[in-house]
Amino acid sequence: MKYLIACLGNIGAEYANTRHNIGFVVADALAGDLKGKFETERLASVARIKFKGRTLVVIKPTTYMNLSGKAVKYWLTKEKIPLNKLLVVLDDIALSLGTLRLKKQGGDAGHNGLTDIIEKLGTNVFPRLRVGIGNDFPKGYQVDYVLGQWSHSETDLLIPRVEKAVEIIKSFTTLGTDRTMNLYNNK
Repeated sequence: MKYLIACLGNIGAEYANTRHNIGFVVADALAGDLKGKFETERLASVARIKFKGRTLVVIKPTTYMNLSGKAVKYWLTKEKIPLNKLLVVLDDIALSLGTLRLKKQGGDAGHNGLTDIIEKLGTNVFPRLRVGIGNDFPKGYQVDYVLGQWSHSETDLLIPRVEKAVEIIKSFTTLGTDRTMNLYNNK
């Protein structure tokens, strides 16, 4: 069984450690936990990881956030992975800092990367793991906030939440979406 774990973010040193790149942070933590290594391939940095008889194709798109759908569609097709075995990991300002929420489907909630994925796939019926980054910014400063660096206190809070996100991803691949949602959502 193969799974595509698409972790969203922006490439480049200027985006490292920004709130919008939490997907890349989770991807790196997952690869570190399961001894995977990223290599640059078409449209993404890719790590192919074996886990409990499954192959996890973990991608960090190199298309920039707003064009994430191109990379996700390409890798689903290339690896012949069905939509129910896709998990998109992304930031969410509607969730408080550190909140983790697995969903089976849904809208884009104003997230441009998710908007592009939904447009390119022609459906919003695929699992996604939303990582709350909070919304502690004045009106009109959303872009500055999501592209801003983590504070030390935010980083301290996020480290165990990133570890929990890795647990959720592993559970998703072994127990499925519904059981994983029951185990981890709202906890």
